[in-house]
Amino acid sequence: MRVVAGKAKKANLKSVPGGTTRPITDRVKRSLFDILGESVAGSRWLDLFGGTGAVGIEALSRGADEVHFVERSRKAIRVIKDNLAHTHLEAGAYIHHGDVFEFLKCCAKDSGPFDFVYVAPPQYQGVWLDTLRLLDEHPELVEEYGWVIVQIYPKEWEDVPLENFREVDRRKYGSTLLIFFERVVEGDHEQEN
Repeated sequence: MRVVAGKAKKANLKSVPGGTTRPITDRVKRSLFDILGESVAGSRWLDLFGGTGAVGIEALSRGADEVHFVERSRKAIRVIKDNLAHTHLEAGAYIHHGDVFEFLKCCAKDSGPFDFVYVAPPQYQGVWLDTLRLLDEHPELVEEYGWVIVQIYPKEWEDVPLENFREVDRRKYGSTLLIFFERVVEGDHEQEN
């Protein structure tokens, strides 16, 4: 696992010991950031279920101003810190040790709004749905026309009715599905009807 492009290009990243995380492959990460393109430069990110920190670190390497990593595993927090130090991308990185849902309910409003929210939770626990629903209840955490990007195993997908976000893209790469949701702003609701 490496940084694909930017200031820290080709830097190797550590993995979290054990099978508790599912790191994004370099191929999927390259595709993700190809889709986002130049919008990454100067952006603010919220990397939920941070794991190794690979997505947020890639964003920082490509010029994001800030990435807030949220992770409750102490092992993963250590790996994120090590990976940030190894890539020399600590500036602009904020690590929040704790539960994602608690963070979204109480702390995210002090850090946001964010241009991109990346959601890559443990598989087969329905956690991505709960996270998306909570973000839908608190759309102010995401900038107008900002994106929530969900990374799941394709068989986990199910339709989820949302008030404040709409699906704008979906890409499947083998055993990884990326779903892109854009924040809907006031006037857009009227145009959809």
